[in-house]
Amino acid sequence: MDDRQKRNLTFFTIGLIFMLSGIEYAVILPTIWKYLQILEAPPYFLGLGLSAFSLSGLLTGPVFGLWSDRSKTTKPIILFSNIFEIAGNFMYFIGYSKWLLLCSRLVAGIGAGAGSSIFGFLTRSTRPEERAGIFAAIMAARQAGLLIGPAFNLFLRLCDFKLGPFVVNKYTSPGIFMCLLWVLLQFAVLAMYWDVPPISSEEGAAVNLEMKREGEEAPLMGSDEGPVNTYRALGTDQLESSASCEMQPVNGASNPFKNFSASREFLREEVVVLLTAQFITLFNQTALETMVTPLTQRYFGFGELGNSLMYSLCGVEVILGFFFVRWLSSKVADRAVLAVGLVICCTACIWCLVFLCNPRGGYGWELSAFIIGVFLQLLGLPFVAVSQVSLFSKVTAEKTQGFSQGVRRSVGGLATILGPLWAGGLTNNLYIMLGMMLALLVMITVSRASSLN
Repeated sequence: MDDRQKRNLTFFTIGLIFMLSGIEYAVILPTIWKYLQILEAPPYFLGLGLSAFSLSGLLTGPVFGLWSDRSKTTKPIILFSNIFEIAGNFMYFIGYSKWLLLCSRLVAGIGAGAGSSIFGFLTRSTRPEERAGIFAAIMAARQAGLLIGPAFNLFLRLCDFKLGPFVVNKYTSPGIFMCLLWVLLQFAVLAMYWDVPPISSEEGAAVNLEMKREGEEAPLMGSDEGPVNTYRALGTDQLESSASCEMQPVNGASNPFKNFSASREFLREEVVVLLTAQFITLFNQTALETMVTPLTQRYFGFGELGNSLMYSLCGVEVILGFFFVRWLSSKVADRAVLAVGLVICCTACIWCLVFLCNPRGGYGWELSAFIIGVFLQLLGLPFVAVSQVSLFSKVTAEKTQGFSQGVRRSVGGLATILGPLWAGGLTNNLYIMLGMMLALLVMITVSRASSLN
């Protein structure tokens, strides 16, 4: 098997990993609210349960990224991290108490930390011009999981039997189901994942030397014309280090962090803007996701089946959005895609603030306003998600990409912790919840627009 075939199978396996993460989210989210109610948990435990998973990923993401940067491998990291996914989902299946349920999400979240290593691997394995398209495809795989997950819920909700001392019902079955899927994924990683060389040494050196020779400073937030504030995708010292590093054999003695400075890497304006965009969009997304289940139960009487069907339709929209952005990213600059996404997200938040906080007009109008709000929110997600990940990979050093992606995902993890906590306590005060979300969106949109001047 040649390197090209190994590379394709490896990318396919990465797609499976992200698809399973989407399936896990989709089979657990529609039922965790009532699962907690059965365990006599107070309402704020919904926010805690959803945030616990992100907390573990926040803490372990940079660690796994550092491991991959130093070892130049990701396969052992994935196999190791999946063990926590297996254990966490089995604990969710047992579910004797609300505290065990909370711990189960903490343990499973450790496994999600390997995503930083995977994004670092993808950055080193792709050229800048193709990177956004590949990121879009990988993210679409997770959305495919979000689409497939509710379909599994259609039969999981019918479970009602005992497995030894354990009760298998529509609330516990997602745990054992995901446990088995992660076990099967271990075999897929063993058989179809290789730490293939990203690109040949000559190609890597040629790309970097060409960038250095041209001396172009591609503006992240600037317009395509005119002299504006510009930023270097990689600093000169980083380019020289990257070029020389790729022309040398990789060995255990190499240290990609020899001349690394966290403040110099992450406190640059373009990096701060992207990390802020990452935080705000994920904060708003997870806050709205937390709000949706109680809202549909209160106003529309949706149960597990209704929520599952709703998430399926949402998954279709987001997948189509990611493939549209995959096409669009080859036509326009990433910064333009980011701008479009932020405008759509602002529009969605304004719509929800106007029409969902105090719904009037009867069931039909209320449901229509809800559908439009959710549609607009999901429409902006692919634009922002793909563009900010692609831009971030281009403005940070390639040799420490695993750690940098870990920092980025930790910022996102912090947002997904605070988002559900913010929304979980304000499900009856939508004006406050949505008002804060809109303020954050306006702030990052204005920051991005002002950088054009």
